[in-house]
Amino acid sequence: MARGPRVIVDRPATKRIGALRALWPFVRSYRVLLVGAVLALMLTSGISLILPVAVRRVVDGFNHEAELLDQYFLAALGITALLAVGTALRYALVTRLGERVVADIRRAVFDRVIGLSPAFFERVMTGEIISRITTDTTLILSVIGSSVSVALRQGLVVAGGLVMLLFTSAKLTGLLMLVVPVVLVPIIVLGRRLRGLSRENQDWIAASSGSASESLLAAQTVQAFTAEAATRAAFADVTEKSYVAARRRITTRAVMTAVVIFLIFAGVTGVLWVGARDVRADIMTVGELVQFVIYAVMVAGSVGALSELWGELQRAAGATERLGELLATQDTLTDSADPVALPHPAQGRIEFRDVTFHYPTRPDVSALNDVTLTIAPGETVALVGPSGAGKTTVVQLIQRFWDPESGSVCIDGIDLRRMTRADFRRAIALVPQDPVIFGATARDNIRFGRPDATDAQIEAAARAAHAHDFLTALPGGYDSFVGERGVMLSGGQKQRIAIARAILRDAPILLLDEATSALDAESERLVQDAVDVLARGRTTIIVAHRLATVKKADRIVVMQDGRIIQQGTHDQLVAREGLYARLARLQFTQG
Repeated sequence: MARGPRVIVDRPATKRIGALRALWPFVRSYRVLLVGAVLALMLTSGISLILPVAVRRVVDGFNHEAELLDQYFLAALGITALLAVGTALRYALVTRLGERVVADIRRAVFDRVIGLSPAFFERVMTGEIISRITTDTTLILSVIGSSVSVALRQGLVVAGGLVMLLFTSAKLTGLLMLVVPVVLVPIIVLGRRLRGLSRENQDWIAASSGSASESLLAAQTVQAFTAEAATRAAFADVTEKSYVAARRRITTRAVMTAVVIFLIFAGVTGVLWVGARDVRADIMTVGELVQFVIYAVMVAGSVGALSELWGELQRAAGATERLGELLATQDTLTDSADPVALPHPAQGRIEFRDVTFHYPTRPDVSALNDVTLTIAPGETVALVGPSGAGKTTVVQLIQRFWDPESGSVCIDGIDLRRMTRADFRRAIALVPQDPVIFGATARDNIRFGRPDATDAQIEAAARAAHAHDFLTALPGGYDSFVGERGVMLSGGQKQRIAIARAILRDAPILLLDEATSALDAESERLVQDAVDVLARGRTTIIVAHRLATVKKADRIVVMQDGRIIQQGTHDQLVAREGLYARLARLQFTQG
């Protein structure tokens, strides 16, 4: 089913171009480029305003100052050369400024979003964020690198042209100014509609991007369920709505442009008719009329261009507002203003003290309910239980992806909320159920666990995770590109790379969330041996459904409906009647 655009936050539509002021903090860092661009802009605008005066001198002196014609034309050639140089300089400086500012904005938005807690990503699709970083910044690049420069130049031409028109003929200028209110009416009326349509268009583009990203990342699942037709139809529906919104925006802008240009040039034509009669009555010279005509055309053309640029500026204002929202997003989790440092080296003692937690999207279901659990340094604890029992929630709270609603989670006796997340997360290594493999080499994927690791340390970690043999068998060995999300690897190979990454991290706390779920029996045995070695001297929490992987744990914690209902060793729990014993009977072959 096609989705509507997902709005990052509720807010009123942009009402003015003033939203572009949010770009100033990024622009002001490059004052030299900005000043150079403005000076070049003023130079080219000034030269443009000088040319009509030269034309008047040529026309009026054509019969009376023939000996000066060569000088006039040489001067005109020199002015033209200066105009060309100034225009090229303006383009180079403005374009460079635009590229630099947009690169900074993209980096700032990404830097902000990558550190936000999972609660943010429950509300906003990653495809939409990518659309903001790409499509919206492209609009801003167009504005900074072109539209603003052109708008300023046209504004200077309008202002300077009006002054020169007054200087040339106050009478005709006064008549020309009567046209201005008539031109402003459609700009204001249609411009207001254009703002709303521009915003709607961008929202549908973001929705289209989000839909495409979601479907392409799940391409194999789509194909496995023969859902290509439905997926294509859903994407086509969103894309068509984006096109319809764009078509309405384009039509409105085209109508506004046509009306404004017609009104401007109709007014200019009427004024020139009066001017022509003044020439016949010897009230003004032909050269003065020609000069007035040129300035009038320049002013009219600039006003028409500004009306077109207005739509671009409005679109960019909306894009700036959306990016500003991402930059201003308040995380649900914050670090303490006066943080306490985790002892180094960390012991790895983990405590849950009367923890209760509900996921924001499921407020009626308790993920954890009054959970109290202490894990001693170096102890290996397995969490078992049915799906939805709260096992993965425990792992997520240890990493402080969420904060408990009541109670506290502590490492080495310190509440996680009193430390910076970067500080205590350095003491944690994670192997998730769905291993994340980046579109890079196998070596870089393992090194992700410790960026300063040597090649020898990477190979040692791979050997410990029993990944060395299959990695050396790849065409490029450890330097083989493994594809986006590791598509060139099997599920078991991806999981062993993730385990090698955790081994390389060498952290005092190890979290294994179904770490062997994708392995065959032989690979599982090999990796289990590696995990046993890795867990020595470390606080290890193992989340597992297959009880064979947790039999050697120092303690098994059985969870159900967000509560701890049993604790003990494998033998102790099997000897008791309860959930663990029932699960054991189901999973282990009875003699």
